[in-house]
Amino acid sequence: MFHKEKSIQLKNSASALYNNLSVLRIAPRRLTYFTVVHANVVNMVSTSWDGLNYSHRQLQSKEPNVATSTSLIMQAAFCALPSRDLLVVSSQKGIQMYESDGSIMVYWHALDTPEAPTAHAVFARGISAVSDNYICVGVSSGAVLVFDVPSKGSNITLSEVLEEHKEAITDIASECSGSQEFLANLVTADDGGNLCVWKSGEEFQLLNKIPGLDMTCSSVKLWKGTVLAGYGTGQIRLYEAVTGILHAEVNAHARWIYSLDIAPFSGLLLSAAEDSFVRVWHLAITPETNSVEIAHLHNECVTDTQSCGAKFCDGDGYAFAVTGYDLSEIIRYVQS
Repeated sequence: MFHKEKSIQLKNSASALYNNLSVLRIAPRRLTYFTVVHANVVNMVSTSWDGLNYSHRQLQSKEPNVATSTSLIMQAAFCALPSRDLLVVSSQKGIQMYESDGSIMVYWHALDTPEAPTAHAVFARGISAVSDNYICVGVSSGAVLVFDVPSKGSNITLSEVLEEHKEAITDIASECSGSQEFLANLVTADDGGNLCVWKSGEEFQLLNKIPGLDMTCSSVKLWKGTVLAGYGTGQIRLYEAVTGILHAEVNAHARWIYSLDIAPFSGLLLSAAEDSFVRVWHLAITPETNSVEIAHLHNECVTDTQSCGAKFCDGDGYAFAVTGYDLSEIIRYVQS
């Protein structure tokens, strides 16, 4: 169903972080941007759709009054809002927001770091755009920071802090189907596997809490009112967002899941894990019974590689890309 294409070389290898790959299609310019985190650097590659032109850029983690920061980056993710695209980088020191090509940093938010060393690490992780003008970023305290982003310029403000989680945020996702009919449009996940479902607005409204089973939910997606959650057990669970009803549970991988992605137009689901397998699934929703079914479609084994990022390169799931720990390339697969 899928075959391997030519890989994209990276300047550095990928760190073993959840969701360590982000993809942004720039259709008017026939370009795709990829970002992968290595320690305190974001590797950025711009590729032309014909595969002939590549350009590389590296972004360092930043902190005020320090020439070169050694603070580790936890995640880099593109946030596509209706009016603009931003690249958001979260680290142990704070949150950086760049223009999508990485050329200009438009915003910096410092994390509250305790004066005295504590047993708990401080970091930001979990990034998602939601609604028309918000970007949400999770932090290690369990809080979710909501930033209000103007259609242009750098007047970005912290508009709200959501304090529902008690453990470090792992991932955040917004409703990706493009439909306005679903009440819930944001889901947040934490290290204890707990999920919170939200409705965004001038004040974000908590709609539902889905309790975890003391196992990390490392990656989460929200599609057509259904929460898709990947866990350290290797399981994928499908919940109805607003009610928390469990539609399906799949023993998808033998080891820890690091990344999930959904192609919103086709209902294809991608999962990647430490077991070196990347799997493609198909989701089908039956509106009459409001049930969701999941079927396995395809496997790829990236031999001897601990997968840490996997993303579809388009909304139909025609192609996908994979990163692996200590691997200095992005592996691409295209439908046959």
